[in-house]
Amino acid sequence: MSITASTDRKTADVDLERLPTMSPREQMSISSERRAFANPTPLGLLAFATSIFMISLINLEPRGVKAPNIIVGVVIFYGGVAQVIVGILEFVVGNTFGSTLFSTYAAFNLSYAVIFLPGTGILSAYSDPETGAPLPEFQQAIAMFAWTWFIVSIIFTIATARSSWVILLAMIFVDMTLLFLAVGHMLGSEGCLTTSAATGFITAFLVYYAGAAALWEVTTPFNVPIGSFKRE
Repeated sequence: MSITASTDRKTADVDLERLPTMSPREQMSISSERRAFANPTPLGLLAFATSIFMISLINLEPRGVKAPNIIVGVVIFYGGVAQVIVGILEFVVGNTFGSTLFSTYAAFNLSYAVIFLPGTGILSAYSDPETGAPLPEFQQAIAMFAWTWFIVSIIFTIATARSSWVILLAMIFVDMTLLFLAVGHMLGSEGCLTTSAATGFITAFLVYYAGAAALWEVTTPFNVPIGSFKRE
């Protein structure tokens, strides 16, 4: 009690008007330094390439691996979520083509992956209730899925006219991949499905090349040519 009373008396004796104060000009201001966004394109390209590489690989059933479950996580998180983030960032920096492209193929990867998630009931709807084996109807459903995305990819292929030779070639091979995939499932042609996987590998290589070029441009002294259509 005595300590409190003593403190109150000292405070009362202080002339508050004579206390030193800080001028508004002396106060630390909030930094208004402009910060540049990192280039999201390398992430989008590498995610795109990785997803199509793994889808093509599993379609070949390497070393007897037939179940596609192993690629679901990669396709959802790297091919899907990562490309969604890239699409948003491309929108922020004003890249209409990049924003539309990466967001669209993120949706493709996510919609493809959920086919094989048991909780969605998609695969079970096209399976024999007794044996669990896929019905012939499943092949036709995948063909419809591929045909739809083939149309979307054609639109993007035309849109690459102002991009680069590498991206243009990659989109042409995406078109071929989806075309052979659709025909292969529709007609039950193993040859077309194998060709689809082959063109998918070529697509992955081209997109990996473009992604590496975009990344190395800012992290290394290497300047990898991509055949840009833009004139200096």
